[in-house]
Amino acid sequence: MSRKQQTRTAGSSFTATREEGGDLRIEGYFARYSSETELWQGAFEEISPGAFDGTLGNDVRALADHDTRFVLGRNKAGTLTLRSDSTGLWASILINQKDMDAMNLHARVERGDISQASFGFNVLEETTDYREDGTIKWTINKIDLHEVSVVAFPAYKDTELYARKEQAEGMRQKRIESAKHQLTTRLEALHSGIKTANEA
Repeated sequence: MSRKQQTRTAGSSFTATREEGGDLRIEGYFARYSSETELWQGAFEEISPGAFDGTLGNDVRALADHDTRFVLGRNKAGTLTLRSDSTGLWASILINQKDMDAMNLHARVERGDISQASFGFNVLEETTDYREDGTIKWTINKIDLHEVSVVAFPAYKDTELYARKEQAEGMRQKRIESAKHQLTTRLEALHSGIKTANEA
């Protein structure tokens, strides 16, 4: 199931590093597998292990706050390294030391002022589980990755949540209508049986 591009908070943190050769990096897990996230009350989402495996060859950018004007790195340029392992999606961004904005961001991460991650993607395959307790859970099985972001305030976009809520409400309504129909059918059958018994 493919929808328009979405963003998700990774529920993960990363670090700023200084390598012996003088390279500066921001790296860590930008998404974690098998970690259930509550989108809103009663609605959950989880990423299946390996969901990123087929997408690491995409032309992926590393951004600050999902801003396409603030590109920190790019895998096709060798300045962004991506890896999918048993934990999730790991990324390492090589900081351009001639870019003062990137250097300032690295310093903020190093101080701990900024420590959260997010990513932009399309859903290619997912399953939906309407659970007995009335909650709903989406499990994303295959992702088309576009970007990873270093963010100060990770959040879901309202339009994405609205789309999820619309889908959930539509399915919930169908289930209610189906239950009503089944109940009506049972009552009609019961009423018909009573009439037949009385006529006999």
